Amino acid sequence: MASSRATSRINTAAADAADDRPGSRYQTASRQGYRSGGPSSSTAHEHHHHADRGANSRSPSTQFFQAQGYAHSHAHKRSASANPSRPQARSTEEMRVEERERRTETRTAYQVETLMARTRTRTRSPDRRDRRSAPPKRPESKQKDKSAPDTPQVVWNPEASIVKHTTAPLASRISRPPSAAHHPQPPRPLAELSLQAQEAVMIEDLLFAFMGYEGQYIRFAKVYDPSEERDRLTGPEYRIAPGLDPSLHDLTASMLRMAKHYSALECFVDAQSRDEFGLVNHALCASVRKILHEYLVMIAQLETQFLTNENFTIHILNVHIKPMSHTLSQIYTLGLELLTKNALLDEDSEEEIDSGDDFENILETLREGAGLGPGNITGKKECKGGVVLGLITQRLETMSGDPAAKKLLTTLLRDASKPYMVMLNEWLHHGSIHDPHSEFMIKAKSIRHDRLEQDYIDEYWDSRYTVQQQIVPPQLEAVKEKVLLSGKYLNVVRECGGMDVSTSMTDVPTTFDDAKFLENINAAYAHANESLMQLLLTTHALPARLRSIKHYFFLDPSDYFTYFLELGASELRKPIKAVNTGKLQSLLDLVLRQPGSVVSLDPFKEDVKVEMNEVPWTRTLQHVVGITGVDKDEVLPPVSSQPLETDRNATGITSLQLDYAVPFPVSLVISRRTIWRYQTLFRYLLSLQHLEAQLSTSWQLQSRGLPWTNRSSNRRLEVWKARAWTLRSRMLVFVQQLRYFCTTEIIEPNWQKFMARLDRSEESSAMRTVDEIIGDHIDFLDSCLKECMLTNGKLLRIHSKLMQTCTFFASSSTLTWITREIEKSDPDLAAGAARPPTTSSRQWAAYQATRAARPTDTAAANPAGGTGNQYATVDARVDNLFDLLSKWELNFSKHLQILLDALNHYAARETVVLLSLCARLSIANNGTAFSGLRHDDEAAPASQA
Repeated sequence: MASSRATSRINTAAADAADDRPGSRYQTASRQGYRSGGPSSSTAHEHHHHADRGANSRSPSTQFFQAQGYAHSHAHKRSASANPSRPQARSTEEMRVEERERRTETRTAYQVETLMARTRTRTRSPDRRDRRSAPPKRPESKQKDKSAPDTPQVVWNPEASIVKHTTAPLASRISRPPSAAHHPQPPRPLAELSLQAQEAVMIEDLLFAFMGYEGQYIRFAKVYDPSEERDRLTGPEYRIAPGLDPSLHDLTASMLRMAKHYSALECFVDAQSRDEFGLVNHALCASVRKILHEYLVMIAQLETQFLTNENFTIHILNVHIKPMSHTLSQIYTLGLELLTKNALLDEDSEEEIDSGDDFENILETLREGAGLGPGNITGKKECKGGVVLGLITQRLETMSGDPAAKKLLTTLLRDASKPYMVMLNEWLHHGSIHDPHSEFMIKAKSIRHDRLEQDYIDEYWDSRYTVQQQIVPPQLEAVKEKVLLSGKYLNVVRECGGMDVSTSMTDVPTTFDDAKFLENINAAYAHANESLMQLLLTTHALPARLRSIKHYFFLDPSDYFTYFLELGASELRKPIKAVNTGKLQSLLDLVLRQPGSVVSLDPFKEDVKVEMNEVPWTRTLQHVVGITGVDKDEVLPPVSSQPLETDRNATGITSLQLDYAVPFPVSLVISRRTIWRYQTLFRYLLSLQHLEAQLSTSWQLQSRGLPWTNRSSNRRLEVWKARAWTLRSRMLVFVQQLRYFCTTEIIEPNWQKFMARLDRSEESSAMRTVDEIIGDHIDFLDSCLKECMLTNGKLLRIHSKLMQTCTFFASSSTLTWITREIEKSDPDLAAGAARPPTTSSRQWAAYQATRAARPTDTAAANPAGGTGNQYATVDARVDNLFDLLSKWELNFSKHLQILLDALNHYAARETVVLLSLCARLSIANNGTAFSGLRHDDEAAPASQA
């Protein structure tokens, strides 16, 4: 509009100095109509039709840009310039005479001759004849050649229209002007004009091109299509009519780059202002729009200078536009990067779609419905939010040596970052995200905290809020974790009703270059962390919860649990399908409320539940999530990749495990992932305790049973008993030392370290974070699993074989069969034999009564295969016992030595604490063929077994 006002003033001043101004009125009206595009398109449309009516009322020679009279009119423009504010020191008549003489002297012969040639051939339109009838006509108009034929009337009637609405509210909705190639009459060739006239028409056309329009001699290149958005975003290429002086041509061509940049930036603002490109792009476009407004003001001022200043040349014009040209060039380069990132200028995008190379990604994107903006069909490219700020920052670092570019890019970055800073402050101080265009660095996922009871991967804490690494602005790269945790903590506190989110934020930075930018993030992080730490440690008693869990899962103390196993022994011996879990839960509740027990004072004992797990704990360990074994090459697979296999021979005692219900927000620290680790350690310790109880029961049987205590006359049988007692003792030593090592030397020290760190956090909550406590808790459990040899596949397999050997030897069925074989092999206990002298009358009577009440068909099966009735003699039976015992001794001793070698190997490489266990377990192999340390070459094959 400033340009339109300037043009009106130009036309008024020029009307007094020239007889004819062909085309200038049409140019002014057309420019008014097309330059007033925007939401108020009705005004522009009215101006445009007003220009059409004015143009159609004149003859064809006065409707368009006529080169035949352009030089003359331009000469009048330049010569008629006078300062209206000049003081009148003389009379008005004298000034008129001097003005008339000055005009006559400055008019050159070329101008007079050109004027006479134009007036001879011009057919004046009726409206112009009417307007020119009142004042006296100039001498040139009397030389009209009446014999010349009239020029045929040519109608040129361009019209403006409303273009399709977009989501950019300030985008122009006025159609582009018609191409100058459709003009019915071409201008006068430049070769026929003088150098001064060429300069004048070039300045006039440059002013049109600077505003995005074609002139008489400066037109759009044929490859440019104004209807194509990609061409408009790149900017038009201009072609200059032939015949221009080379000096003027080079200078004009260099100045046209600014015209290209302006046209491209106009389209850039309209395209990037669409709703789908986000608030940061909108703010950037608003900042660019301010600069373009300053640019148009500059063009209006230059046009005024051109029409009023006789000394205004194309070189002066070039000097005036240099700073603005540099500014637009910088914005244009930045705009091309943004448009390329948004795929609006990616010429290969259509080929990629047709090629089908990324067909799966395209389908996935379409299913999600994301990134389907204009020019971004596949959604693979998206430039908004932090990516835009990153590009501006990168450009600012590149151009830091250019003061003008640095100042410009700093302004653009400051303006573009304001909406991002609003979202950042809302997240830091309220824990909420208002991000309708998905351009913020934090992505929120809708998850309810009640799912923590079933979620084994802590999805609420790990996946509800995540950092989108690819769109983090460079200014937040170093503090992105603090930004994430600040809002994360506030969300937990808010859900528990511990904060007021209605308070407004005051005195917060609004741009990245604010001096309080980092201070604001650090203060928000400290406040959020302190609030959540107080909520967990004080309100929800996290340390007391952890001590309660230790009582139940680590059997500390274990008196209540031993009592529970005794009460539920009959139920726990049943197959897992027949176990009554409700009965076991009642027994556990009864034990936990027993007066005198430590756990009876626990306020959280109601949260302990009994459940059955059909999968053996050794198989379960192979499905742990996120644990790496002692050997770095041994990475345990995730749960979802392998099916869980149940044990068909499982009983209640082998499938027993505890569960613990934890309320929110304590469940963030004591999560399902940590509960799984607690359950794994509990089942391992329970298996050791149960195996120790079985070996102790076998010792009681061997100490009280007459077949075992009777000193038989068969010396070989006594030797066998001694070896059996020794093997049982070695197994008991192995299990006891292993259990002592796991509880006293592994779990308890790690627990004390963990609680010491937690106590320090309770004393100074500002120094520790909730994520550090969560990490410490998981590290404590992982250390226990690792040092208890439960995360290494090789150690676990060896350990499993040893446990199976001990369990089979101490099982009741095996002991029953062995006892029967001893009775049959001992001649002193044969039927009808007299009471042995080493046996009391009472023992003998009890033995006879038990033997008489025993059914004859209850003989147990031979563990080595077959039955006991197949042996013809006592010696054959004793030989069978020796063979079976030798196999057990060899199996136990060999695998124990393999375990010792493996412990030495991994203690030297990874965990030195295993040396203590190695020293303890070596006692169980003393006096055997496998006792003592072996060389590395002998130990290596064993460790790989």
